[in-house]
Amino acid sequence: MSLKNKTLFISGGSRGIGLAIALKAAADGANVAIAAKTAEPHPRLPGTIYTAAEAIEAAGGHALPVLCDIRHEDQVKAAVEQTVERFGGIDICINNASAVSPTPTLDTDMKRYDLMQDVNTRGTFMVSKLCIPYLKQAENPHILTLAPPLDMDAKWFAPHLAYTIAKMGMSLCTLGLAREFAADGIGVNALWPLTAIDTAAIRNVLGGEAVAKGSRTVDIMADAAYVVMNRRGDACTGNFFIDELLLRQEGVSDFDVYAVEAGGSLFRDFFVPDAIAEALPTKTESGY
Repeated sequence: MSLKNKTLFISGGSRGIGLAIALKAAADGANVAIAAKTAEPHPRLPGTIYTAAEAIEAAGGHALPVLCDIRHEDQVKAAVEQTVERFGGIDICINNASAVSPTPTLDTDMKRYDLMQDVNTRGTFMVSKLCIPYLKQAENPHILTLAPPLDMDAKWFAPHLAYTIAKMGMSLCTLGLAREFAADGIGVNALWPLTAIDTAAIRNVLGGEAVAKGSRTVDIMADAAYVVMNRRGDACTGNFFIDELLLRQEGVSDFDVYAVEAGGSLFRDFFVPDAIAEALPTKTESGY
């Protein structure tokens, strides 16, 4: 498996899971366009598009930092065009950007609702749409979206309806695009973690240090994404992968290496169906 000379377009990849995927690809010598809106350092959010580009180059890849807010069509068009101009095409589109606000209905203001819809569902649709003409020309094209399985259990909707709608919208994009572009050989899949992942969102929004200690590192998602991106797109599409399940199918058995705190309890991530979680050897706690 290798992503050498492949070009990845990653939304929101200046930190966290998106950056981890970028660095995994960079180690093969891939080209990576980081399309994100962080140009200046933030006190609570590590990394900018420029520090991400430096890390990608240091890892062995070729980087293009592009200042881009995926809520704006003109900015996404420009970012895609710059990527194609620089690297000659796009092989893989990673829909990583996401806005998170898991609040109950009465505590969700409409500005926050609109932000999640614009970034999550609309952003995934638009980034995919603008990359597809170039993906059609690629040898082994993929769209990989960080979105959950489509589990229509009310328990996922009741506690944070607006957030769930926005995340499931990303999943619906995966479902529809996979069928729509199957004849073009584009592999369209979703990837979601079994456990909480130690990111800025976990530390700043979803529980802080306590939850971070019961999380896994971003490396598990990067390793799982790497498996998907190296499969034949025309034979691997329409799947909603869970990181641990996918890696176990690939022969991985040691998951302690991904734990933030060895031997500790792990929190199960939102939206993981009970049937999947209960079938895996890893025991997780819900409710973070």
